[in-house]
Amino acid sequence: MAIAVALGGGAALGWAHIGVLRALEDSKIPIKAVAGTSIGALAAVCFAARRLDALEHIARSTSWLRILTYLDLHMKRGAVLGGRTIARELQLHLGEIRFQDLWMPAATVAADLVSGAAVITDRGPVVPAIMASIAIPGLFRPVQRDGHFLVDGGVVMPVPVAAARAIAPTLPVLSVNLQGDYHGRGVSSAIRARPAGVHSTMAVVRASTMLLMAELARHSLAIDPPDLALTLPVGHVEIHDFTKAAELIDIGWCAVKAALPEIEALVVAGAAQKSGNC
Repeated sequence: MAIAVALGGGAALGWAHIGVLRALEDSKIPIKAVAGTSIGALAAVCFAARRLDALEHIARSTSWLRILTYLDLHMKRGAVLGGRTIARELQLHLGEIRFQDLWMPAATVAADLVSGAAVITDRGPVVPAIMASIAIPGLFRPVQRDGHFLVDGGVVMPVPVAAARAIAPTLPVLSVNLQGDYHGRGVSSAIRARPAGVHSTMAVVRASTMLLMAELARHSLAIDPPDLALTLPVGHVEIHDFTKAAELIDIGWCAVKAALPEIEALVVAGAAQKSGNC
């Protein structure tokens, strides 16, 4: 028996997904489907396309200088960044690959600003689907497709358990939440460390946003609980700091190794359930 993996959103924290996937493979955990939201969508597709090596190379080599090369300022049409440089980078590594070409079922999640619904994509070219899933509102332009205006899937499904079950309804789902460690976040620590009345406006906004994201993830998992949930201790890393790949990959790896007995039990339980259904 195998499992499906649901990789949550979390911007730079998503480098931890690389460590999660590496550790699952190293531990001989059979993965037969993968779904992702936002940065999780990028990791999911790269894994299913056997491009995880390329993603890890990009992650480990990312510096603030390299980040600046991705900032193609747009400042109109509902966004600050155009996203063209990122799209070209994805095209370079993924080309015209379609979901149907991947080595296993995979799906990405975006949010439709017209209907307010989650849009799960598991057919067609993967690059536009990733671009829609990572389109942070206000930062990147919404992706227009078939009458939809698609933005970052974390708005509606921060941990894509439902997407994983949609593409692999018979498999147990392991979820990976990057948003659950609010109390480990530097922003919350900064709030606690200062007396009332001396916090900057930006610090209050950032802490409130992080709390909102953590609560949204918790609510999402409560509505659609996975068979096993991993919450990674990544709250001390700033969500916009893409230069911490080495540390985050290690965190993802260690989280899987620590939970390995539960993950192995999930595989065994899934196999027993399937046998019983037969």
